[in-house]
Parts: sequence; C-alpha cells; structure tokens
Amino acid sequence: QVRLVESGGGLVQAGGSLRLSCAGSGRSFVTYTMAWFRQAPGKEREFVSAISRYGGSAIYADSVKGRFTISRDRAGNTAYLEMNNLNPEATAVYYCAAAERVLPNDAGRYEYWGRGTQVTVSA
Repeated sequence: QVRLVESGGGLVQAGGSLRLSCAGSGRSFVTYTMAWFRQAPGKEREFVSAISRYGGSAIYADSVKGRFTISRDRAGNTAYLEMNNLNPEATAVYYCAAAERVLPNDAGRYEYWGRGTQVTVSA
C-alpha cells in the first residue's frame, strides 16, 4: 500500500517550464532519498535528480544541471521537480522514486516507484 503518485506533466512549448509533484503515502519518506528518473521511447531509463533525507542535499544529471530544481516539503513525503528552459529532448515519462540509501543515481537502488507522468515538449 506504499505509493508514490506523480502529477504535473503535460504539453509545453520549448523554452517553457513545468513543475512536477510526487506525493508519497502509506509510510513516512522523511528519511528516504527521493528522486526523479525519466524514460523516452526506445531509450533506457535515466537519472534526473535526487534529494536527500530531510532535504539537505541534492544532485543532478549533467543534462539538466542549471535548469531543473528538486525540492521536498517539510513533512518529507512530497517531492517536486521544477523544470525550466525545456527542450524537445526532455520529452519523456517522468518517474518518482524513493530509496533508503543516500542519493543513489542507480535506478536499481530505489525501492519505491510511481507510475509516471508524461512530459511533452514541442518545438
């Protein structure tokens, strides 16, 4: 019954912005790393960003560094991804994940996953 549910995806023009949300339920995630991955058609799932337990630290893939910002709320059960200056290469299904380990970037280290939200960026 532990769930992560993403929201906020949609269609946006190149150069625009979107804010994704990930709501956790069924347990506390305050001591868990929360992260975002994405997967485009025909491609492997790739790491985007992660934020540590209590929100003290964050890491980003080089491809999004400087344009995306990850955050989480006070309770620690909701994570966000602010995406700015989007380009068509950002088109993908974006997945939220949670891990007991500290800031992994390997999808195999994450215990919990959402079902994804579609982001489409038009040229």
